[in-house]
Amino acid sequence: MNKSQKYSGQFNQVLSLIDYVTKNPKRNYKKWMWGEALFNYALSELDDFIGTDRYFHFYNAYCKHWYDKNPIVNMADRAAPGLVTYAIEKKTGHKTAKELTQKVLHYVKNAPRLIDGTVNHLGSSFEGKFYPKSIWVDSLMMFAVFPMRYANEQHDAKLLDFAADQPWFYAKRLMDEETNLWYHAYWVNTKTLEKSHPFPRKRIFWGRGNGWVVAALPMLLQYLPVAHPQYQTIITILQETSEALLPYQRDDSYYETVFNYVGKTYRESSATALIAAGWLHAANEGWLDEKFKVAGKKAFLSLCGNFRIENGAPVAMTEISAPTIPTTRLPYYGYKLMPRGENWGYGLAALIFAAIAYEKSLRLNQDNHEK
Repeated sequence: MNKSQKYSGQFNQVLSLIDYVTKNPKRNYKKWMWGEALFNYALSELDDFIGTDRYFHFYNAYCKHWYDKNPIVNMADRAAPGLVTYAIEKKTGHKTAKELTQKVLHYVKNAPRLIDGTVNHLGSSFEGKFYPKSIWVDSLMMFAVFPMRYANEQHDAKLLDFAADQPWFYAKRLMDEETNLWYHAYWVNTKTLEKSHPFPRKRIFWGRGNGWVVAALPMLLQYLPVAHPQYQTIITILQETSEALLPYQRDDSYYETVFNYVGKTYRESSATALIAAGWLHAANEGWLDEKFKVAGKKAFLSLCGNFRIENGAPVAMTEISAPTIPTTRLPYYGYKLMPRGENWGYGLAALIFAAIAYEKSLRLNQDNHEK
């Protein structure tokens, strides 16, 4: 990368897109929910990377929106906002941000365990009343990354052990032994555990779900001491999953929403961005082979080439599938028929994570070249 150019063209494209979205929000990005939380957290990470307060007003407004409210934390998806409140707590020292962080921590530490050390993903929420008790692949991101970071920075050894155990617990139930790919959910029969099983049952592997795994594991490793007994286990899970995923990357470098049915569903941006983010992050740190950096870069560049452009500037990340519940009937069609939209918060978050990792990879290459 030319030293006179502070950022790459693709990174600047992402900044331009995020500038547009934060100045012209056409979705509600203030919900106390996983997608909105990840987007605001990613904005905080982006500010940290570029060394400015460029987006502070946006994610600070997210927290302020909840200062005089009492958000419900009763499921894994509603624990993700802890990432944002903790970021604001560190940046501002705001008392209410700390109280919100502690509210999430209380749930993480005290939510009833369903099987092993995992929780029922839908918890005691209204949605959970109509769905089997189950662990979901999403929880690796929504329920483990925040406590891992908090535990590392606040020196909470017990919480750190809890977060470090999650990848193994989830892999034990959700990672298919034959393919090393991940199921969306694991239905738990609390009366007869032998009747518990992964879902969907017919080796239908959801793209974004596997993306959550690939993106979350390097985030967990980032805050886990090398000497921790689970450190190498997490690396092994990441390597095995990545090797299994690589052959399913399309010729256009995207992944499909049911990625092991190539050409039969549709390409999907959030899964592609999550995988790109995880591969670039992990390859930068030496946890994955160089071939994953190459594949991750291709995926990221394809995403940047597919932004919707207006008046010469990017205004939308396209082809993001809507929030997805593993439907109990005809699960394949539950994924295939799920509509796509633009600028969903979790898609933009994945794109930001990928952009940061991409830019770091360019800087590492430049540093290595100069040595």
